[in-house]
Amino acid sequence: MESPEIKIREVEALEELDVCLDLQREVFNYPDLEVSPTRHLVVTKHAGGFTLGAFDGPRLVGFVLTVPAFRGDERIYYSHMTCVSGRYQGAGIGARLKWAQRDRALEEGVKFIKWTFQPVQARNAFFNLEKLGAVIRRYLPNFYGTDFFGVVDRVPIDSDRLFAEWELGSEKVSAFARGEKFAESGEIRRRVAIPPDWNALLKTDPRAAADGQRRIKEKFRSALAEGFICRGFQRDAIRPEFLFFDPD
Repeated sequence: MESPEIKIREVEALEELDVCLDLQREVFNYPDLEVSPTRHLVVTKHAGGFTLGAFDGPRLVGFVLTVPAFRGDERIYYSHMTCVSGRYQGAGIGARLKWAQRDRALEEGVKFIKWTFQPVQARNAFFNLEKLGAVIRRYLPNFYGTDFFGVVDRVPIDSDRLFAEWELGSEKVSAFARGEKFAESGEIRRRVAIPPDWNALLKTDPRAAADGQRRIKEKFRSALAEGFICRGFQRDAIRPEFLFFDPD
């Protein structure tokens, strides 16, 4: 159940923005080299973006960073990161931050937000596709060149990412925003299974994790090359799967 004390508002004071750094270290276990600094958050605001925070009283317990961007001539937003303190996870705060981000974007006439996430993370996939209504049209191999862990037990791990595309006024997204259900129409054309817990696999058998990542990459790129769009995710404790459909 969501805490009734949680309030969503823009993070503006420098002291509050500094807390965003602590949250990145706590939630993502980032080394300092990978942390987005306060300077980045300040510049983002003055470039036309914003940081929304989730506050439990005066305490900042989560945030979403929104960066201005363009799609051709269209003004859009890039959602650089969403972060919620561990003790507050599971209370719906991440979803509240994302829906507040959508509300703010629509108020400013922005109708599209995109962001990246790891193809191997089942929890994020379910949230992005089945809770928010994002779709996937692009697979980005080794997007950052290397993740901060880079090599695990001498096994190289690529920083592969998917682009989540969030059409804020689509029928599906609008239904989810109202708290309604939405069922995809059409036949499922492709399925791509991922590990139920890739982080655990990475710790116990990094070579198997890397092999699994390569398999997922090949299947994803093949399905996308055939023109299918990933619009769903089936959450399963043993075999979670991305679901591909014909284009709209």
